[in-house]
Amino acid sequence: MDELGVPESLVEQLLLKMLFFRGDTTGRVLGQSLGLNFSVIEAMIERLKRQHLLMVKSSLGMGAISAVFSLTEAGRELTREYLEANQYAGRVPVPLEQYVVGVKMQRNKADWLTPEMLRKAYRHMVVSEDVMSQIGPAVNSGKSFLIYGQPGNGKTFLAEALFNIEASPIYIPFAIECQGQIIQMYDPIYHERLDEDEPEISAFHREAGFDGRWLKARRPFIVSGGELTLGMLDLSFNPASKVYDAPFQLKANNGIYLIDDFGRQRVSPAEVLNRWIVPMERRTDFLSFLTGGKAQVPFECFLIFSTNLRPEQLGDEAFLRRIQYKMLLRSPKEAEFCTIFERYAQSQGLEVDVTVLDAFLQKHYHRTGKKLRRCHPRDLITHAIDMIRFERLEYRLTGELLDRAFTSTFVEQEWED
Repeated sequence: MDELGVPESLVEQLLLKMLFFRGDTTGRVLGQSLGLNFSVIEAMIERLKRQHLLMVKSSLGMGAISAVFSLTEAGRELTREYLEANQYAGRVPVPLEQYVVGVKMQRNKADWLTPEMLRKAYRHMVVSEDVMSQIGPAVNSGKSFLIYGQPGNGKTFLAEALFNIEASPIYIPFAIECQGQIIQMYDPIYHERLDEDEPEISAFHREAGFDGRWLKARRPFIVSGGELTLGMLDLSFNPASKVYDAPFQLKANNGIYLIDDFGRQRVSPAEVLNRWIVPMERRTDFLSFLTGGKAQVPFECFLIFSTNLRPEQLGDEAFLRRIQYKMLLRSPKEAEFCTIFERYAQSQGLEVDVTVLDAFLQKHYHRTGKKLRRCHPRDLITHAIDMIRFERLEYRLTGELLDRAFTSTFVEQEWED
């Protein structure tokens, strides 16, 4: 119990809340629900029985671990008082001090990423060696990274593909305790669990393979776009449960945090970056409680900024210097565009006639000076397929079909009232 790092009274409150919400529960399930081996809470349960706060309703005859416990009326009254403080009834929180150690121990090594791992992550995309050579060192370093360029060239797609890297899994606490406050860390939207809870009904008990207050997961990849506000980068207090929710950058520790459409948030790029100047340089962030207290937490996420704006529109030289790596994602060359076109067509079960594609490019791109974009093949082929299905046409790409797809995909440069 001493090694948990949190007051024993907090564990007692959580145990009583578990019984209050779950009803009749076995000792084994109580321990599992708290993230603890039953032996850790056995003495506490015996004390609560003597205080007439809980009682044994039945037993399978294998000791207290198989007994079915229930709250007494006195226990229910006391639990209602505890629920007024907060309604958290999950795994025992990990104290902030232990969490800081855990995050530091799970940092990627200096040479964790190899070119082969990166190529495997991008095998579903057409990516030039020049682009790979720029991405690799930035990702391996874990420092901040700015990807900029024209819209439609796959900046977001390129960044999101990093989630495919087969990196080592990490352990994330379900919740953190700091200054008597509870911060909810586990978020099923962003954290992909790799562990599984034991079945609740079992005749045998086996010790957990790791601390049950933590969960085993893939390294997180979190994305936020134009909806981002400065308030989302600090602790969020839930007035109903009276528990704090961790901000994105805390949930992304030991993983990646992508700021998409950077520069189009409700706040200016300078405000966003100023919020992270100290964390990016010192790997430490400060979060505020409603009570006025502050928590010093680790900042170990790889920050990626993706933008369609020119760098000078984001800020001055001193501003951009804070972001360590920059990469201009240029429009594709014709050979790369054709490869993307052919690959996407094949993925949709369509064969591409080279002469048809060459004639199409000559007519709509070469003659008009229209710029190639990596998203165009997907958009054009999708429109063509929609026409084929609606008009019950033969399932193949023709020059006429691509011309019509082009017209429905792009706006006319000149039009009359």
